[in-house]
Amino acid sequence: MSDPDHPRGDGHDWESGSPERLYVITGGRSGSLESTPLDLVTLIVARSAPRPGMQPEHAAIVGMCQAPLSVAEISAYLSLPVSVVTVLVGDLLAGGDVLARAPVARAQLPDPALIEAVIDGLQKL
Repeated sequence: MSDPDHPRGDGHDWESGSPERLYVITGGRSGSLESTPLDLVTLIVARSAPRPGMQPEHAAIVGMCQAPLSVAEISAYLSLPVSVVTVLVGDLLAGGDVLARAPVARAQLPDPALIEAVIDGLQKL
């Protein structure tokens, strides 16, 4: 049935970020089934190639995550909100299709006093 107030291509296009499309993609869920906390810098790595019959967005995530990508990068590449991507990634985590890991932590810088002591020791050589 056509809505005369909203002609096709005027905000109700399935290719746009319409709320209806996002609702369908996530199955109406706003949170993931997996208890793993996901934030913007959580790295996602695929465990295998996309399987036949996967939801297209799930397959896209698995395909692009053959090398580690952050949740923010996945969101940008798919042009989907981060909240939608976290639901989709949660589905993939629950199914064992991807792994989530924290980004590599920055190395702790040594105490400045220790660095000065090393420099002094080297200068005395």
